[in-house]
Amino acid sequence: MSLDFSPLQSAIGQLEKSIRFAHSPMAEDRDLFEQLRNSVIQCFEFTYELSHKMLRRFLEETAASPEENDLSTFQNLIRTGNEKGLLRSDWSMWKIYRQARTDSSHTYDEGKAEAVYAVAPDFLEEARYLYGQLVSKSREG
Repeated sequence: MSLDFSPLQSAIGQLEKSIRFAHSPMAEDRDLFEQLRNSVIQCFEFTYELSHKMLRRFLEETAASPEENDLSTFQNLIRTGNEKGLLRSDWSMWKIYRQARTDSSHTYDEGKAEAVYAVAPDFLEEARYLYGQLVSKSREG
């Protein structure tokens, strides 16, 4: 398999770093916290996008035939990823991540920004799990 998972690994590292800084004592300054929160949101967006794109590419590349997986909808992509053991969470949680990604384009809204920020740590765990599974399964195949 020729997929390069390093961009996802890098994105996960950046999201992890942003979350760590946003939870550090220096974030007690409200203005600085807002900047750090915005960094978390931006890193969440990028990691989310790479996660589902890498999942799709992996499933397409490992399918015995193009017809094997119906990846035409996002819900089918997540369902298939779950069936293959690539994801930690099911469709109900991925709907939350997807909504957070949609809402992240409206970070000027304080409530939406806080909601996206709140889901980012859980998504970090999801992305780590996905990355680990993708690397592991690509070595098997």
